[in-house]
Amino acid sequence: MSKHIWDEKKNIVTLLKIFFSICVVLFAMDFVVAKEAHMPWEKWPGFYAVYGLVACVILVLVSKYVLRPLVKRDEDYYE
Repeated sequence: MSKHIWDEKKNIVTLLKIFFSICVVLFAMDFVVAKEAHMPWEKWPGFYAVYGLVACVILVLVSKYVLRPLVKRDEDYYE
């Protein structure tokens, strides 16, 4: 079986370095680029990064503790 490009750890580390570098550059640009905001808090530097992180965490917690018990079935449900 041939090796895939993502089978080597150095390729994954390189990809993660590129990804986090892009994140840092975009966050830094948030301080420089002028924004048109509808609400005052939208002008805060890093607002959308924090908003996205908080929304993602809330989504995971709600799906784990609220939705999972609603749709979870016993192990032998289909037998």
